[in-house]
Order: sequence, then C-alpha cells, then structure tokens
Amino acid sequence: MAIDQNVEELLIMGDSDLIIRKAQGEWETRDVKLIPYKKHMEDLSKRFKSIEFRYIPRCHNELADALATLASMLPYPGNAHIDPLEIKIRKRHGYYNTIEAAPNTQPCYHDIKKFLKTQEYPEQTSGDQKRTIRRHVLGSTVTDVCDIKLDVAN
Repeated sequence: MAIDQNVEELLIMGDSDLIIRKAQGEWETRDVKLIPYKKHMEDLSKRFKSIEFRYIPRCHNELADALATLASMLPYPGNAHIDPLEIKIRKRHGYYNTIEAAPNTQPCYHDIKKFLKTQEYPEQTSGDQKRTIRRHVLGSTVTDVCDIKLDVAN
C-alpha cells in the first residue's frame, strides 16, 4: 500500500520487541518458516529511501490496546472486506464539549416515576426514550441502577 502511494520514508511501529529487533537486523531469524518473510521484508525495504522500525511497549500504546480489544470482540467473516479505520488526533478530548452542558437536576428515575403516576411521557420524548421508560417500568432495572424503590403514592 505504501509503495502504491509512492511513499519514500516509512516509519513502522510495533509492540513486539522480538519482531522489531528482527526487522532491524539486531537479532537473527533462525526459524525456517520465518526466513521467507524476512527476505520479503528486506526486498520491500529497498523500495524506500528510508525505513525505521520503532518499538512501542503495549503499556504506552493505549490505541493499539483498544483496537486489539475491539478486534477480539467482533466476529470477522474471512471473505469480507473491511475498510481502513480513519483516526483523527484532536487537540482536546471528545468530552470537552459536553462539560459546559447544564447538569440535570432531576433524579435518574424522575421520568419513570412521572410515567407511573400519569401514564404520560415527558415532552419531546423520542420513540427510543419512550421504549426505554416502558422497559424500566416493566422491569426492575430502575431499582438496580438508581438503588431506589419507587413510591407511586408520592
């Protein structure tokens, strides 16, 4: 892919110290099965002006850890094409924009309690929100989440 896009300088980062050191030539590749891969990598590296291999320990690479966790959770059919993941680095955290929002002064069970009393949904409630309120009313998830007991009489 980098060759097709005429990349001249390449930085390869990995969290396997063994692979990085073997790619840099610091350690020998003795395993017969890995020698063809090493030879292929050497041939490919001749197509770049410069190529650098950098080891990043997993504990310092939260992104790789998060992606590995996601990959282990998703089923992957062998014949499916998956587009590359585009990651943008921002100057501030994503939650920064939500900090200025006014805090909700109502308790977490307010809408559910109101629905139990009046059988009416709060204003501007979406279909998903109505479904969630009904689900909480029918189940015991409200008492589990909020650690409260609803008193319809109040």
